[in-house]
Amino acid sequence: MKLLLIDDHPVVRQGLSAFLERNLEDASVFLAGSCEEALALAADHKDLDLAFLDLMMPGLGGFDAIKLFGSQYPALPVIVLSSSEDPLDVRRALACGALGYVPKSASPQTIVSALRLVLSGEIYVPPLVLLGAPGAGGGYPAKAGSASVDELTLRQKEVLVLLARGMQNKEIGESLGLADKTVKTHVTAIFRTLRVINRTQAASLAREAKLL
Repeated sequence: MKLLLIDDHPVVRQGLSAFLERNLEDASVFLAGSCEEALALAADHKDLDLAFLDLMMPGLGGFDAIKLFGSQYPALPVIVLSSSEDPLDVRRALACGALGYVPKSASPQTIVSALRLVLSGEIYVPPLVLLGAPGAGGGYPAKAGSASVDELTLRQKEVLVLLARGMQNKEIGESLGLADKTVKTHVTAIFRTLRVINRTQAASLAREAKLL
């Protein structure tokens, strides 16, 4: 498993990198102190599995960086790590294309849990948003579901149909003759394009579009 950790604080980078390599089997962590450095690393390592991104970075800001990673590396899931616990920041990050948001006050094990959830094809939303803080609107991205299913590729639509029928990634892969990682890539792209945060929302849009 290849991970990219983007944070401008060396102590945070080293500490979290050591924890991830210690607690994840065969994990390799690449470190970047800026978004520009991270983009260069992503260009050199096309097989990255996931990126952790600090929201408050010098130079290219976190929200813009999420969008840039989504456009240049659409198959690379991004989880935001931030000191901000403002539900509005969480919703904005998810709306920009992040597939997870973990406050830095969370336990290290929460980071691992978020990583595993995102790699399984889901989105990690912190409890502070799910609890519905005032003005959080239930914790969903501000533009959830605003994109059209027509924006998906033919293969992504095929994956969406099977997802909507309740199939898990492994079953979808077996049905379409795709590797598990390829299915995860398609699910990630579907979530980003449709601006949804879970399989239930994606399935709902598939039914509305009469794909089933």
